[in-house]
Formats: sequence, structure tokens, C-alpha cells
Amino acid sequence: MRGAKTLTALAVHSLLSATAHATDLHGDPLHGKAIYESRCMACHSLDRSRIGPAHRGVFGRHAARVADFDYSPALRSSSVIWNAHTLDRWLTNPEAFIPGQKMGFSVPDPRDRADVIAFLASPEAAN
Repeated sequence: MRGAKTLTALAVHSLLSATAHATDLHGDPLHGKAIYESRCMACHSLDRSRIGPAHRGVFGRHAARVADFDYSPALRSSSVIWNAHTLDRWLTNPEAFIPGQKMGFSVPDPRDRADVIAFLASPEAAN
């Protein structure tokens, strides 16, 4: 009986932690667009691959699936599907998330990350 209570408590704690984390990822897409334009567009755009792959429709896409982009073997062999959680981990520290990847840039501020993610999830960046 005690084991069942412990498992239930752990499950509730995990659910609350995940929910709190997901809530933290809500950001301002307008500010995110400004950040994207000032920090990300040197290497990326929504519609054309440059130094980095195009981002239009990134939500729900498997990593390393933009045609004609030369991804690292590490990214090609990953099973990552881009969503708010995986993008947050990626933008926090790409190398820690997928060792051997090629992106040498991070977004250290959690609010800025949430805003960029909100922009990438917005209809403007999805369509």
C-alpha cells in the first residue's frame, strides 16, 4: 500500500512539473519575431535554408528533415520531433541536447526562448 501511495505521489509531482514547465514555455510571438529577426536570421529564415535550415513549419517536424540541407550525423540520427519542449532544450544548449550537432548558438534567457518558440509556433511561421 505504501508503495502505491509513493508511486501516485511521484506521478502527481511529475505531472505538475511537466505542466508548470509547459506553462513556462508560453511567450509573446511578436517579441519572438523581433528576436528571431535580430538574432536568428543571420543563419536561418522561415523559407530558405542558409547556414541553418529553414524554419517554416518546424513544429511537429522531425529534426533534420528539411530537404537539401546538410545536417550533422548527430542530428540526422536523432529521433527528435520539434515542439515547445524540444525547442526549449535545443535553444538552451544545442550541444548538451544533441551532442555532435553543428549549431554554435544558444538563447540563454528563458523569456527570450519562450518568445522565439511562440513565434515559431505562430500561424505566421507555420504556414
